[in-house]
Amino acid sequence: MKPFIAADILLPAPQTDMGLWPALACDQFTSQPEYWQKAEALTQNAPSTLHITLPEAYLESPDVDGRIAAIHTAMADYRARVLTRGVHGFVYVERATQSGVRQGLVGAVDLEAYSYEKGSAPLVRPSENTIVERIPPRLAVRRGAPLETPHIMMLLDDAACGVVEPFAKKKAALEKLYDTELMLGGGHIAGWAVTDAADIAVVENAVTALGTQAAFDAKYPDAAGRPPLAVAVGDGNHSLATAKAHWEEIKAALPPAARQSHPARWCLVELVNVHSPALDIEPIHRAVFGVSMTELAGAFLSFAARHGAHACGMAGAQQTFCFVDETCAGPGTAERVECLKNAPWPLAVGTLDAFLTEFLAQRPGAKVDYIHGADNVRALARAGAVGVILPDFAKSDLFRGVVLGGVLPKKTFSMGHAEEKRYYLECRQIAPQTL
Repeated sequence: MKPFIAADILLPAPQTDMGLWPALACDQFTSQPEYWQKAEALTQNAPSTLHITLPEAYLESPDVDGRIAAIHTAMADYRARVLTRGVHGFVYVERATQSGVRQGLVGAVDLEAYSYEKGSAPLVRPSENTIVERIPPRLAVRRGAPLETPHIMMLLDDAACGVVEPFAKKKAALEKLYDTELMLGGGHIAGWAVTDAADIAVVENAVTALGTQAAFDAKYPDAAGRPPLAVAVGDGNHSLATAKAHWEEIKAALPPAARQSHPARWCLVELVNVHSPALDIEPIHRAVFGVSMTELAGAFLSFAARHGAHACGMAGAQQTFCFVDETCAGPGTAERVECLKNAPWPLAVGTLDAFLTEFLAQRPGAKVDYIHGADNVRALARAGAVGVILPDFAKSDLFRGVVLGGVLPKKTFSMGHAEEKRYYLECRQIAPQTL
């Protein structure tokens, strides 16, 4: 089984305004609808992937069903008159961000090689816990959708940099597909078509080889003999889980032969090397609503003590947590740093996640949101939330954590700032009929 293969990729016509076509990943700015209002104002009269995706800021809006229906209508319209360019192969992507130029390959991951079920260890696996409650609203968008467009980024543990990076030297000989600034501070992106059969075979075989038992045992001797891992989800965990849930629904109604070629069996993703110097792995912070900082921090320290941890100074800290709320002294925020030694979970996010699960179960009026960027946490704190800023997440912890300890706690890390997340751009048909 090849976990990552070439895809039939759809792109908008050359005359499309490519500065407006790509839209930011739907799970960003979930508590800041003003971002999405700005994006809607910019794209209201132009083809844009914003019109075929559902920002999570609107998941609980009263018109969500109407939004989903409009998405499906826009998809059919775009497939007929906008998405007129096709590429069979991969798209080599260079994304310029504050961290440097992030390289990737857009292709298709085989959903038969992936599972988000607890205890499973497939070739393609999540790096974080999947919150199954987050799947149904996304599934409502995917059901009946003729197209998909991904914000999913898959990670490859390729220390030799031999899969994605070589295309940087070949790009002068490749067809350039797009080259544009991204709206609302998203940086710059360019993409080239990788259609040569030899190049396609090299990529597919290299990713497959990383998932062999021999390669896995050599790379992770502490985990030798365990089921091998080829690629892990870096971003868009719940979008990939939704694609899997959708495929399982479709597969159940198909005869065995048809399951081998139905387009919904695959999901379009971007593959990125975790060793890329331009790939920043950052913690995802928390914003808690409906509580005070005194109450939240106090309950947290009590929870930690009950699990064998104790507060300490910065010098002896194993884990640090910065609680942030609105200051009464004027505009801004007040911050309270708590440090723990002998923490009950190996990562700070695990300790915090376990605490919040218990705390929120006892306070039905409180809720938590997952926030990218410390500045965004502070902005929400000024608006009345209590923020918890987590310490930096070491990139090297990611694959070893998945291999040795299973999936990481939910919403552990993010790859870059909110505006640096993958923008929706390439599309793929997931319904077998010609539209």
